[in-house]
Amino acid sequence: MSFNVLVIPEDFRNDQYILKPLVQAMLAQLGKPRAKVSVLTDPLLGGVDVALNLAQLESIVDRYRNSVNLFLLVIDRDGNAGRRQRLDAIEAHFRSQAAADDFIFFAENAWQELEVLALAGMTDLPERWLWREVRAHRDPKEAYFRPYAATRQLTTEPGEGRKTIGAEAARRYDRVRNLCQEDVLALEQKILAHYNA
Repeated sequence: MSFNVLVIPEDFRNDQYILKPLVQAMLAQLGKPRAKVSVLTDPLLGGVDVALNLAQLESIVDRYRNSVNLFLLVIDRDGNAGRRQRLDAIEAHFRSQAAADDFIFFAENAWQELEVLALAGMTDLPERWLWREVRAHRDPKEAYFRPYAATRQLTTEPGEGRKTIGAEAARRYDRVRNLCQEDVLALEQKILAHYNA
């Protein structure tokens, strides 16, 4: 039986290059190496406010619920301490529908931005970069990811370096889950708990 996953990002145009390989690696870790992972491209959400809009999410779930087993909303935290509570409320909203229709909906926020998840898989980051500072920075995409992609001459590829760096991070998924426990490991554990219940 196929296991279909739909990842819902804020904006697929760059996020897909990080999310798809990392979610595939996560599911392989969870014993689902043949899961079919897709990233939502229609509609283009274009930002966190649209991605958190419950009416928009209901429309997406209604459209894809017959072909998707697991919906994953993954957005940036962006320093917003209350974002987790908002995601919890969204998960709770879909919980009763999911039980009746045989799908599950989980939501997670990357700490602080998705690009940090990709950097977590890199073993050649500059020594002067302290990981706790990378994780805590309000704008790590600008402060760390873009300079790193530029040093590797990846800024002209699709996703401005995200395609290569996202794929490399997925190959080092154990490192990513170890360095990103508040988001990656937390999401993994929720999925594992649901499917082992």
